[in-house]
Amino acid sequence: MVWGVAPWMPFRDLEQMRREMDRLLDSFFERRPTRGEGVSEWLPILDISETKGEYLIKVELPGIDPKEIEISLTNDLLTIKGEKKQEKGEEETVLFAERGFGPFNRTVRLSRPVESDKINANFKNGLLTITLPKTEEAKKKEIKIKVE
Repeated sequence: MVWGVAPWMPFRDLEQMRREMDRLLDSFFERRPTRGEGVSEWLPILDISETKGEYLIKVELPGIDPKEIEISLTNDLLTIKGEKKQEKGEEETVLFAERGFGPFNRTVRLSRPVESDKINANFKNGLLTITLPKTEEAKKKEIKIKVE
């Protein structure tokens, strides 16, 4: 019986694992999958903050006509809808694309009541800012403590 001797290569398995992780990460960061008719899934990013008297929601909507944006408030749900149209010339062939397009729908549940008749929306340089004034009961009240 003859035994084969192979040189010990401690980093061979690590190298193979590194290649597999690279392949996995490369496939994860590839272009998003498309849904019907070549429209990619796209959701605008948003920030939510508050001041003493209001909530602020800022939504990045570059390349979107403000007339294409709908904002509605139903009970405690603020919904922002719209569509980002694909820009493409007649003779243009797309070779690589990362920018998303298509319809979007973002809904934010408000944790406190707001004055719905005083909500304001402003659109400037691709940034939609929605100002939601707090009701008196939603505003934080400070209670002074007497020290004796």
